[in-house]
Amino acid sequence: MEVVRITPRGYCHGVVDAFRIAKKIREETPGPVHMLGMLVHNTHATDDLQAQGIALVDPPDRLAGLNQIKEGTVIFTAHGVSPQVKQRAAELGLNAIDATCSDVVRTHELVADLARKGYEVVYIGRKGHPEPEGVVGEAPGKVHLVQEPEDIDALDLQGDRIAVTCQTTLSVWDTEDLIGRVKSRYPQAEVHNEICRATQERQEAAVEAAKEVDVVIVVGSPRSSNSLRLVEVVKKLGQKPAYLVDRRARPAWADRAYARAGRPRRGANRLRPTRRPTARAVRPARPARGPRRGLAEGSQESRGDQWCLDPVAAHTSRDRIHRGPRTAGLAASRFASRFAAGA
Repeated sequence: MEVVRITPRGYCHGVVDAFRIAKKIREETPGPVHMLGMLVHNTHATDDLQAQGIALVDPPDRLAGLNQIKEGTVIFTAHGVSPQVKQRAAELGLNAIDATCSDVVRTHELVADLARKGYEVVYIGRKGHPEPEGVVGEAPGKVHLVQEPEDIDALDLQGDRIAVTCQTTLSVWDTEDLIGRVKSRYPQAEVHNEICRATQERQEAAVEAAKEVDVVIVVGSPRSSNSLRLVEVVKKLGQKPAYLVDRRARPAWADRAYARAGRPRRGANRLRPTRRPTARAVRPARPARGPRRGLAEGSQESRGDQWCLDPVAAHTSRDRIHRGPRTAGLAASRFASRFAAGA
């Protein structure tokens, strides 16, 4: 089996910063330390943080979840929280530490500013994900979360001041059709592209690599929006099989792939919340046979007949850290030209 590592892959700056903050707080803060939800959506990373003494409080509703924390320090995750959560933490006398990704912070500031100026904000995001929960909390009643075309059709917005923006962990491909639908109903709507550059670059790289491999493996958590989106775009746009791997096991599709004729290639891409060590756990340790596969962010390796996730492999990351403009590549250029002011 031949494994092709897809570049770029690995942690983005928001995840790196969140881990650094959590580690520093645990080392320097006496008393109990809690994270309100998974710091990043990766089971292995969360287990590591708990082993370091950071307790996980992971309720569906983060505001209600604060009532489970009686004392000490609470870390707000990289996905961000609503102003109501921050206020409640202060009322409870907790030492609140904000590890929100800087890209998400800018989205919060944008939405709050638009709401102050009298805009109705259409926010494209995934229902049940903590990032939209926090952003919508910036201006309840003024921010309208939509995920499907039917959600947009159900909107009844009045006035000339309408804006549309989106969750940072989606992609241009996720959002352009929905934004087009908003613009067709509300031609005056301003478009604010808040897509994270690291997410977009990894998705574009995976789709491009899919042209040269037979299978793409994404090593990441089923709770990770980044991981799920990466699998989706490879299947939809790359027209290749893609699989999400998050545990120590030999998946059934591996046997099917080995049974194929020829010598397939595997492409691997690791999404932002997956540790590099986890990715190294997905490499063949014997002569290459079977499918050629691509490894995407979080990766899995094959050692003999044992498929495993190596918990040691992800403690360091030498991948690029992306800052600055949030979009990149051809898809972003198409997005910009389609939804330019006045378009």
